[in-house]
Amino acid sequence: MNRPHLPLRRTAARLAALAAATAGVLLAVTAPANAAVPAGRYVALGDSYTAGPLIPTQVDLNCLRSNRNYPTLVAASAGSSSFADVSCSGATTDDILYGGDGQLGINLPPQLNAVTSATALVTVQIGGNDIGFSGIISDCAEASLSSPLGSPCKNRFTAGGTDQLRARIAATVPKVTAVLRAVRQAAPSARVVVLGYPAILPDSGYGCWPVVPIAYQDVPYLRGVEKALNSMLADTAAANGASYADVYTPSIGKDACKSSGTRWVEGLVPQNSAAPFHPNARGEQGMATALLAHLN
Repeated sequence: MNRPHLPLRRTAARLAALAAATAGVLLAVTAPANAAVPAGRYVALGDSYTAGPLIPTQVDLNCLRSNRNYPTLVAASAGSSSFADVSCSGATTDDILYGGDGQLGINLPPQLNAVTSATALVTVQIGGNDIGFSGIISDCAEASLSSPLGSPCKNRFTAGGTDQLRARIAATVPKVTAVLRAVRQAAPSARVVVLGYPAILPDSGYGCWPVVPIAYQDVPYLRGVEKALNSMLADTAAANGASYADVYTPSIGKDACKSSGTRWVEGLVPQNSAAPFHPNARGEQGMATALLAHLN
């Protein structure tokens, strides 16, 4: 399926403009310990939160994939007999099932092709791009410039009495279900784990505009949207014979508003090597540790 969905590229110019608009008011990872992880073949499926865009070293420029992302750390810790990380920045559930184009426009086969009957462990982190993560962030950040104390983003997405983002989450349930059923069919004996997403915004309060340019009253709204997405992923995993690894809880207090030496997720202007509003190496390490604890 040749579909030019390149959210990181599409929003780069908008994020750069936002960084310029807010600039006037802005003044080593180790491998996790061994755990009881299946030591057979491990396949990682997912989007940019799995791939680790712009975290050194990038080993696949078409997918902006790092060799310091959480699947690589988990595979090294587990001593996996074989390892396939086919996660790709910009991926949706369709990319897992049908394939698509990467960040360089190079066509990719379905991520599912990497899952074989001999696979012992499959991790899946998907859904953010199905609800339009990159567009939501850029739209809400732009809106905050005109109303930093208000709720322009919430007002937009709930106009008419329907929460469009909650509706997108509900519409993603059958898509994630299809992925998990396809994984189970391809690898009947594999342990399948769905990961949620770490905290981007603080777990309480009203954020840190303009460091993270989300309007104060929009922060609780978007925090609720992310929690609803994670809840949907947990419920869908349980309904389809998979388990759910919570990476949100261990990331509380490590959101994009925290110091550069604490945060797991970068803000609009990254201070650690990572894409804007994406995990840095510390965040990938944190997700690896949470996944290993779950598996153990």
